[in-house]
Amino acid sequence: MIVGIDPGQTGGIAYIDDASGSSHAMPMPVTGREIDGHELANALRGRSIRTVIIEKVHAMPKQGVSSTFKFGMGFGLVIGVCEALGISYRLVTPQAWKKVVLAGTAKDKDAAISFVRRAYPSVDLTPGRKRVPHDGMADALCLAEYGRQLMVKGAA
Repeated sequence: MIVGIDPGQTGGIAYIDDASGSSHAMPMPVTGREIDGHELANALRGRSIRTVIIEKVHAMPKQGVSSTFKFGMGFGLVIGVCEALGISYRLVTPQAWKKVVLAGTAKDKDAAISFVRRAYPSVDLTPGRKRVPHDGMADALCLAEYGRQLMVKGAA
């Protein structure tokens, strides 16, 4: 199984079972206004995960110090959970995975949503009562797809 994680409160977690071809995505678990590390660990624990592909994020221009620190804490939490569970992971820049998975598109959130709808039509990007597709879940599935393609090429 290959897992993709778009870190952050509005991110997502996605799974592609390379043996069965099944896939699933979910929003990043949060408690209050922070990532829920316990629930994240539960989402990863007990699965036969080959690797986790985590989007390598960085501070954005004009982002406040407080929000940058909070975002970095969430990113570190995701890595810490993988480390604690002994799951191998790879950090991948948005530019790298988008170049491969979203080739020939605008490489934006809408392109990721469109890709998921075409490649993984069984995945519901509107969890709960949402009407608008969850772009964090779409990005997470694109990250997992990037990892799947690396595995196929033997590069991971």
